Amino acid sequence: MLKQRHQLFVWLLSVMDACVVVGACYAAWFIRRYWVEGAMPQAWDTWVREPIAPIAVPIALYSFWIFGLYQPWRDRSVVGEMRQVAKGTAATIVGVIVALWLIGPELIDKAQGELAGEAAKTQILALGVVMVIAVGVFRTAFRLGLRAIRSRGHNLRHVAVIGTGRLGRIVCRTLERNTWTGIHVDYFISHRESVGEGVECNGRPVLGGLGDLERIMEDEGEPDAVYLALPNACAACIPELLKRLERYVVDVRIVPDVHPRYMPQSMSVSELEGMPILSVRESPLYGLGGAAKRLLDVGGAVFALVLFSPVMLATALLVRLTSPGPVIFKQRRVSLGGEEFNIYKFRTMFAAEDEQTPTWTQREDPRITPIGRWLRRTSLDELPQLLNVLRGEMSLVGPRPERPELIQRFRDDWRGYMLRQHVKAGITGWAQVNGLRGDTSLRKRLQLDLFYIRHWSIWFDIKILWLTLFRGFLHRNAH
Repeated sequence: MLKQRHQLFVWLLSVMDACVVVGACYAAWFIRRYWVEGAMPQAWDTWVREPIAPIAVPIALYSFWIFGLYQPWRDRSVVGEMRQVAKGTAATIVGVIVALWLIGPELIDKAQGELAGEAAKTQILALGVVMVIAVGVFRTAFRLGLRAIRSRGHNLRHVAVIGTGRLGRIVCRTLERNTWTGIHVDYFISHRESVGEGVECNGRPVLGGLGDLERIMEDEGEPDAVYLALPNACAACIPELLKRLERYVVDVRIVPDVHPRYMPQSMSVSELEGMPILSVRESPLYGLGGAAKRLLDVGGAVFALVLFSPVMLATALLVRLTSPGPVIFKQRRVSLGGEEFNIYKFRTMFAAEDEQTPTWTQREDPRITPIGRWLRRTSLDELPQLLNVLRGEMSLVGPRPERPELIQRFRDDWRGYMLRQHVKAGITGWAQVNGLRGDTSLRKRLQLDLFYIRHWSIWFDIKILWLTLFRGFLHRNAH
C-alpha cells in the first residue's frame, strides 16, 4: 500500500513539475520576445513552437529523476532538495542545448524561429534562471505544505524501532521532535531475545525481543519502515537481522551507535567489487566540486587583484614610508592536508617584532605600527593573500590558516581541530563573517569552521563572499 501511495505521489508531483517547467518555458519566451525582438507574434502556431516546452519538459523530468527529486524526502532538508533542483535545472539546460543542436539548423529555423541566434541565447539563459527559481519556489512551498499537514497528524509514515537502549530512545525522541517528517514510531522491538509483557520505552509498547520479530510482523502488520538502532554490543546481529527482514516489504534504515562529534562531515557510501565502503571523513572538495571551487578562486582572485590594485599600491607605499622594513610580511602557515606555505600580508608590525610573533596579537598591541593598526582594522593587510590563492596555496573561502607550532598544540587539546585541514585555508570564512576574528573564542571558531566543512557547497562559498563585502572588512574584533 505504501509503495502504491508513493507511486501516486510521484505521478502527481511530476505532473506539477511539468506544469511549472511549461510556465518557465513561456516566461523565458516572453522575456526573449520583449527584450530582444520587441514584439509578440501574431500566428497562433508560433505560441506552441517557440517556447520549446515539448523539448524542455521531458528532459527536465528525466533530469529531476536522475538527481533523486522523486525519491522520498521526508527526513531530508529543504536546502538539500534545492541543491538537487539547481543540479537538475543545469542538466536540463544542457540537454535542451544538445537536443536543439541534434535537431539541425534547418528544423530549428523552421520550428523554433531561429533559435541559434541572439534571441535564442537570451531565451535559453532566461529559461535556466526562471526554471531554477520557479521549481525551487514550488518545491519549497510544496514541502512546507506537507510539513504542516504532517505536523497535524496526517500523511504519517508508521515505523518500528529495533533497539530499546540509549540509541533507540534517541531515535524515537528525534523523530518525535521533527513532526514535519510525518514519521511516527508505533512500537519498539527490544535488542534482547525476549522481554516481559507490559514493557514500554519512551511511551511506546515494546512488543517483544529479537526472537519475536517474525511473530510481531505477522500480528501487527508490516510497518512502513524499520529503524535498526542497536547498541555496539549487538552490532554482530545486524547481518542476520537484515536477512530476516528481507521477507517483508519494509524500508530498513540503520542508525549507527557513533556520536555525531566523531562524524562531523557528511557520509557517503561507495562499493568496490561488492564490498560496501562507508566514508565518514574525507575532503568535500574531491571531483567536480573541487574543480568548481578552484575556478571560483582563480576568477575571483584575478578580479579582486584588478579591482584592488590601486589600493594595494597605495598601501605598499604607506607601509614603506611609515616604518623601516619589508613591505610584505611572510610567515609559515598550514593549509590543505597539512601542507605548509608562506602566507603573504602587508607588514603591520615593526620589523624586529614582526619576524617572531609567538602569540596572537592583542588589542592595542604595542608591536603594531600606526599604519598597521589601520590596515588590520580594515583587513587591507590581507589583500596580498590573493597571490596565495592564485598559487593554489589558499582559497578565497575556508578556515583561516594557522601556524604549525599552534596546530601541534591545538590538535590534542581540541577534538576535531585537524578536520579543518580537509579543505584549503581561506582569506575569509564562515567564522570570520560571523565576527569570530582576532582574539575570540577558539571553540566557537572551530564549531563554525567544521560547520562550513560539513555543509560545503559552491553556493555556500558565494554566500560567504557576499557577506564578506559587508562584514569582512570592518569589524570590532579586527585588530
